[in-house]
Amino acid sequence: MHRSAPRLSRILACAAVPVMLVAAGCSSDSDDKKGSGSSSSASPNTKKTEAAVEPAKFDQLPDPCTSIAKKTIRDLVPSAKKKGGTAGGSNDLTARGSCSWNGLDDKGVKGSQYRWLDVAFIRFDSDQSLGSGAKRAGDEYTKQITKAKATEGAEKVVAAPVTGIGELATAVTYDLTKTKEDFEYATVVARSGNVVVTLTYNGAGYAGAKTPSASDIRKGAEKAAKEAVAAIAKANGIGVPPATGTSSAKPTEDTSDDKSDSPKSGGKTRDASNPKTSAKPASKTTRKS
Repeated sequence: MHRSAPRLSRILACAAVPVMLVAAGCSSDSDDKKGSGSSSSASPNTKKTEAAVEPAKFDQLPDPCTSIAKKTIRDLVPSAKKKGGTAGGSNDLTARGSCSWNGLDDKGVKGSQYRWLDVAFIRFDSDQSLGSGAKRAGDEYTKQITKAKATEGAEKVVAAPVTGIGELATAVTYDLTKTKEDFEYATVVARSGNVVVTLTYNGAGYAGAKTPSASDIRKGAEKAAKEAVAAIAKANGIGVPPATGTSSAKPTEDTSDDKSDSPKSGGKTRDASNPKTSAKPASKTTRKS
């Protein structure tokens, strides 16, 4: 009896081995089938290719201070203090830049006319997470229009679409009273590809001179904005027209503009140094900026 007990234990242990192996085999086979089934069904869904955003159209911005023709500056700001404009600060001129002009045209007993013009460019790159440059520029376009319409103290605000300037353009006009003078304002916001242009032109009459008409201010703003938008394509080498026979007149025009800054020009030099003309524009410039 004592000898049969160990023998019985050995028999039971040997008998148990096939059962364990079979169980293990079944379990392994079941797991393999389950795993292979889940991997084959999941693989098509785990690797979805995300569509690439559209590349940005423009890589460069024009020099803001040369984006508007000198003749246009003379017409819109007749006695500009700095005919070459005052550039705004920017840590990346390929992404944003601005320039402004202002001056008081003193007409003696007939009063004086003050004008301010500024242009700003913002360029957006395409980004996989943020969207295409054109889409981002579209968002900024809407933002700038809203900002112009919400100008503090603005009255008779009117926003209207403008054709022929970029892909989208809106003109926002309004009246604004500053330092007891009535100003007429026009802001044109335009989008061209992945670039947004915001141009503001305003004016007022001093010492009894009439306030400029809203239509004249708007026309001037639209003309300058159209030139600024055209400068974007030119800066990127797109759609630059070939030289023509009439192009020879431009250097002569620019040369005469430079001569107007000389002491012989008389009236323009006196405007820049006249305390009366320098004091008032300064306050206007500060308030505008």
